Amino acid sequence: MNRYYVDLHIHIGRTWTGKPVKITGAKSLTFTNIIEHARHEKGLNMIGIIDSHSPEVILEMESLVSSGDMIEHRDGGLAFGDLTVIPGSELEIYDEQCNGPIHVLVFFPTIAIMREFSNWLSRHMKNVQLSSQRIYVSGLELQRKVKELGGLFIPAHVFTPFKSLYGKGVNKSLTEVFDPALIDGIELGLSSDTMMADQIKELHNYTFVTNSDAHSLAKIAREYQVVSMKEPSFKELGKALRNVDGRRIIANYGLDPLLGKYHKTVCAQCSHPAGEEDQICTLCGKNKIIKGVADRILELKTADQSPVGRPPYVHQIPLEYIPGLGPRLLEKLVNHFGSEMAILHEVPFQALNEVVPPKIADLIMKAREGKVSLAAGGGGKYGKISE
Repeated sequence: MNRYYVDLHIHIGRTWTGKPVKITGAKSLTFTNIIEHARHEKGLNMIGIIDSHSPEVILEMESLVSSGDMIEHRDGGLAFGDLTVIPGSELEIYDEQCNGPIHVLVFFPTIAIMREFSNWLSRHMKNVQLSSQRIYVSGLELQRKVKELGGLFIPAHVFTPFKSLYGKGVNKSLTEVFDPALIDGIELGLSSDTMMADQIKELHNYTFVTNSDAHSLAKIAREYQVVSMKEPSFKELGKALRNVDGRRIIANYGLDPLLGKYHKTVCAQCSHPAGEEDQICTLCGKNKIIKGVADRILELKTADQSPVGRPPYVHQIPLEYIPGLGPRLLEKLVNHFGSEMAILHEVPFQALNEVVPPKIADLIMKAREGKVSLAAGGGGKYGKISE
């Protein structure tokens, strides 16, 4: 078996016209820009691009295959050199069984199957060009369609206060909206980790995935997993999610939950800490209390420990969080050492010190070793590290 770095939740981002979103001062989130950045700067081996249902994205994938820049893998996925792309889609369910909207990720092995799924989606949503669109079918109907087409089904960022399974989607259990047998994995999201999620016993049956939910090139691989597979293909990924034939996730890498935007319960207006039952902020008087992931998990708690064999969760602090490490210096580091993965986990202090100031090299090492101080995020604002 071989080890592969995998991030399955990368947005292209589509405007109402279907064109990719342009971020000021950054490259557009086109399919081509994403695969080049993920391969050459992030050092990933497999990515999921979750706006692949858009007809324009399908055309771009077909064009890259026709030109020979990508090759369709015999076992599913699109090979771009040593990077494999898994076509996917993020969709929003809000049927009569849901208390609130729920986002899910679905993935398919080939462009042809994604085109068939896109045609089906176009009959059940308002604008098939856009990202994360609401689909007007039940969760169960969507699951069955995905499985009919040989796809993978993963509830997304399941604890986020908005648009997630446990955030507001269900009262207590995923069985309220989904068939448990048709779920291939659970995406944790930025404000939780394995130990937190495993306090919910019904999740012990599933593999956890940790993905970036990237809406810009810089955010790619802020969370990812290392996967043991024979080769990077759709078929092998499916086996790894089910722990079949020695394929498995070796480790999850993700933010310390304190750095997530919704870890603690706070007032979104003034960021003042709030109790889990508070409705009105005691500081500013606004009714903008957002319940944190940590408090929501405590409400749902049904277990005290992780199941045997759960892979380790490694807390990672992306380089963009390092104080003083701006875009130019980050680009210099990546050009020198080859990828952000190498800088985060492998390059020794002395080598870093030759490229960046000692203070920044020291912070990178402390972040790697979990020796930095963190201020928890909440109410839609990320946590921070202190120097």
